[in-house]
Amino acid sequence: MSIPGWVHLSSGKVRDIYAPEAANISRADRHAASGPSQLLMVTSDRISAYDVVLPTPIPDKGKVLNQLAIWWMRRMEDIVPNHLGPNALDVPAEVQGRAVVCRSLNMIPIECVVRGYLTGSGLVEYRQSGTVCGLPLPEGLTEASRLSEPIFTPAAKAELGDHDENITFERAVDMVGPELAERLRELSIAVYARARDIAAERGVILADTKFEFGLDPHTGEVVLADEILTPDSSRFWPADQWVEGQVTPSFDKQYVRDWLTSPASGWDRSAEDAADSAPSLPDEVVAATRERYIEAFRRLTGEEPQL
Repeated sequence: MSIPGWVHLSSGKVRDIYAPEAANISRADRHAASGPSQLLMVTSDRISAYDVVLPTPIPDKGKVLNQLAIWWMRRMEDIVPNHLGPNALDVPAEVQGRAVVCRSLNMIPIECVVRGYLTGSGLVEYRQSGTVCGLPLPEGLTEASRLSEPIFTPAAKAELGDHDENITFERAVDMVGPELAERLRELSIAVYARARDIAAERGVILADTKFEFGLDPHTGEVVLADEILTPDSSRFWPADQWVEGQVTPSFDKQYVRDWLTSPASGWDRSAEDAADSAPSLPDEVVAATRERYIEAFRRLTGEEPQL
């Protein structure tokens, strides 16, 4: 997308990053400390599953994610500073509602995952070894078991299209040093705990989530960045549908994953051309997925997203 006054820097699975055109930043300097102090982060309607960006967007998904992340960041500011700039919502009309002006940071190459319930890749590891990211857990846990205390289970960030790799805390220490690793663990659990309590008041379980942090290039301050506590980065479950031992429906793209793994999609995820052969989503899957994102916003904030 071309945005007047901004120069495109990079694209991820969902987000696009732009620098101010007036900054006149060369390609070599765009990610250096001498680069722009602020960036424009645009959240698209793209949706990914199994590390593949699908050809069919989900209408309004980007607006829901962007506005929900802002809502959460405002409620965590006394715990940790965030990337929102002083003029965070002063964005071009072309991306109104789906973009923020944010601080430029040196991103830390660790996904900070916090789990309050056992499911997903954590459950797979637990069934094999009784641990999650090397942390031993009590015997007898199963799908959707609530943990006595939330646990920090980091992952090494992967290149676009690859899986993040679950790692031990000791590996995180090797990557970023003991002081920073401990700070990331402390902040991640604190933010998770507050979000868990806020969600619980609204009849929603925050099963697990992941955060990203960066360092202010001038002060070295740890800053909460990217997205937080959205259906793309978190498992939100309806509290009244949670049953230990059973898979709980969630407010995220699980509807898409279920269709992709059904015979109806005809998609072979193990094929060499899996990324290129990803199928288009049927209208009913698009509509149902869109509604799940919007319902998550409504339940958590008590408001309607600006679409």
